[in-house]
Amino acid sequence: MKIAIVHDWLANMGGSEKVVLAFKEIFPDAPIYTTVYNPDRVDSAFHNMDIRTSFIQKLPRGRTAYQSYLPLMPTAVEQFDFSGFDVVLSSSHAVAKGVLTGANTLNISYCHTPMRYAWDFYHEYLNGPGAGRVKRKLIPWLMNYIRMWDRISADRVDYFIANSGYVARRIKKHYRRESEVIYPPVDTSFYSPSDLTVAAKIGDYYFTVSRLIPYKRIDLAVEAFTRLGVPLRIAGDGPERKRLEKMAGPNVEFLGRVSDAEMKKLYASCKAFIFPGEEDFGITPVEAQAAGRPVIAFGAGGALETVLPGVTGEFFQPQTAEALAGVINKFDSGKYITEIICDHAAGFDRELFKKHILTFIEDKYREFKENA
Repeated sequence: MKIAIVHDWLANMGGSEKVVLAFKEIFPDAPIYTTVYNPDRVDSAFHNMDIRTSFIQKLPRGRTAYQSYLPLMPTAVEQFDFSGFDVVLSSSHAVAKGVLTGANTLNISYCHTPMRYAWDFYHEYLNGPGAGRVKRKLIPWLMNYIRMWDRISADRVDYFIANSGYVARRIKKHYRRESEVIYPPVDTSFYSPSDLTVAAKIGDYYFTVSRLIPYKRIDLAVEAFTRLGVPLRIAGDGPERKRLEKMAGPNVEFLGRVSDAEMKKLYASCKAFIFPGEEDFGITPVEAQAAGRPVIAFGAGGALETVLPGVTGEFFQPQTAEALAGVINKFDSGKYITEIICDHAAGFDRELFKKHILTFIEDKYREFKENA
């Protein structure tokens, strides 16, 4: 099979970009097509890959302000030519699934989510702190067009893979399509406590890592821990950082970006990992469990599929600082067994993901050729 990989944009590192890296391990000769590529903001593993960008790459501030060009992205991905490929495999949370393929090319989309700001989280984005008066007037007109294109372009996909049961239900809701669930890859062996040179001693702090953007709801954690006076360490950066720092008490520490080695130690030594947002899957809670630590998560979205209450963590509801503080007040980290938590996390390992993806694509391609 001659395979091409498509991704929305390679302009930061998150769970979807880790999926692309795993795809490249399965299909090392596959080129990557993407709207924009910013090598300064992604893992160095991308630097020597065959990456083919759209015209947005050359527009003013295209590599950094790429989200401003969302209205142009449907046209950008439709201009990619895949006529020489047997299979196009997209990693899509926005526009990548909407590429055009011919009758002889199999189109498979690994869907992280139907475009969240056009569908489920539309009103949160419209009324969020980053939307000014002008944006609030323009966004409804823009999103009406984006939703129509997003729905129509879903019909171009031959097979959907969902990154969680939660996303599979949303694919069914918004696209009226069935999908198979294959959980994203997590480097569970990297975070395993056995990989630490010295057995970690559990500290007195709680920990979270995230891009600091509104829908991640790190503000709930900051508010709850400031109120309680309990130590919280936050890794990650983003446009919300200044606002969160103003909210935070002296017990809340902002670490910014940290190295992988430091991240491993932070996971392994925390009392528990805090996950206050509603995610489509959520890789960081699984990384924390791979390190043997329990998770306190908002009881919704992908966390319901990765955290076992009373065994590998706890849920809080509703999504408020008060509810989170209530769980922390009663939380007993000593009742959780590291080995059980690690064993559970191993079910999401990177090698399992690669095996399941390869089997899925080979099976569907075989069916595709037989029915041609």
